[in-house]
Amino acid sequence: MIEAVTDEGFLLAVLNSTPVIDGVPADDLADPARARAWLASVGGAGTEAELQHVLEAREALQAVVRGGEPPAVLAPLLEGASCVPALTDGQITWALSVSPDRQLAVRAVLTWDMLAKNSPGRLRPCANDECQLFLIDHSKAGTARWCSMAVCGNRMKARRHYQRARATPPVPGATH
Repeated sequence: MIEAVTDEGFLLAVLNSTPVIDGVPADDLADPARARAWLASVGGAGTEAELQHVLEAREALQAVVRGGEPPAVLAPLLEGASCVPALTDGQITWALSVSPDRQLAVRAVLTWDMLAKNSPGRLRPCANDECQLFLIDHSKAGTARWCSMAVCGNRMKARRHYQRARATPPVPGATH
């Protein structure tokens, strides 16, 4: 049912579909045709109804991960969903049972739940206040702060260095 690695990537793609580009908020799922094509590429049907469910899940999940809403706001997204067991080759597998238009939205919520239980605190917003992206911290120490060390991490470190340099008073008698 839930494949941890691919589903984590899917969840991050959903959460990170509202980036800030050059200081301007964007929405990667705003163009319905492009959004439906993306949904089909990640295993969905690419229908308008599916897109609406994913957008609703994205909004709720972003609010929960940012701490603005309690996890209870996700409950309506799971209504009517169930997991059905099957015995195959002596092993039990579970399949998600929900209408096709809701499968991707439910998959995103179930992946969030799996991360919340198995890796508490590891799914979080980027520490750069100007960034709207999220990260899943897979570091051993659990101290990753930025969605991208190359982008946000570098910017934040450069900003702190600049602020420290400006805040340091000149040394009397020093010449440059």
